[in-house]
Amino acid sequence: MDKKDLKVAVIDMNNGAPNQGMRGIKEILSRFKVDNDINLSFDIFDLRQAGEIPDISYDAYISSGGPGSPIESKGEKWENDFFNLLDQIESFNTTNDDQKKYAFLICHSFQLACRKYELGNVTERRSNAFGIFPITLTDDGENDEIFDGITNPFFSVDSRDWQVIEPDFAAFDKKGAKLLAIEKERKHIDLERCMMSIRFSDEIIGTQFHPEADPIGMKMYLLQEEKKKAISDLHGEQKYLDMLNSLDDPARIVLTQSVILPNFLKKAIGNLEEA
Repeated sequence: MDKKDLKVAVIDMNNGAPNQGMRGIKEILSRFKVDNDINLSFDIFDLRQAGEIPDISYDAYISSGGPGSPIESKGEKWENDFFNLLDQIESFNTTNDDQKKYAFLICHSFQLACRKYELGNVTERRSNAFGIFPITLTDDGENDEIFDGITNPFFSVDSRDWQVIEPDFAAFDKKGAKLLAIEKERKHIDLERCMMSIRFSDEIIGTQFHPEADPIGMKMYLLQEEKKKAISDLHGEQKYLDMLNSLDDPARIVLTQSVILPNFLKKAIGNLEEA
């Protein structure tokens, strides 16, 4: 059998800010290509800084996290282009039964989509969340193929100044969306738990956390003095040391990186094989 082609568009939402996320995404794509022996190609689109947006010819789309407010960009051309692309993907999927387009939205992209579909309250956090934290799957999350092979709870990198809270389940029902994961409950803190993953449709999914994060990139962040101080001040120095020591634990972010985005890509390539 001939190798299958998988054409992926990667949307860079970092607006020129230094980050490890894009390296993580590219590494996962390159590894998936080798592990599955397929003709996978990908193109990068610098949306916020250069105004680049992919067309509808790709099989799968991965849109990254990025800095700044997911509210202040309302009405900007790059945001309108992003929302228009999501509309095009959904329109294509509605009118094509035998082939689908898939999209994975990370962090900032996830927050923008939640605002677009009015699924919850996008709000600024009291303080920055940064580190490796447990995430709890809902019943729908435990049954979703994107999390096949993960633990519950599972661990991932969380890095955000904003969050989406107070899910509007009437809007979820109208959209056909499902809440897949939420922030770990902290009984001693009376704060609304934020939404950590939503399936917006059968083909479009998003996460507040960073499934692309790996030990190399995370170690670079954790060893920065400002990150060490922020985590130690908020959670204590022992929690900081635990995060640093957990980086190579195969049951933590190593597992998350090896499962979630590869599962998304498997769904996309499986759809092409069926078609």
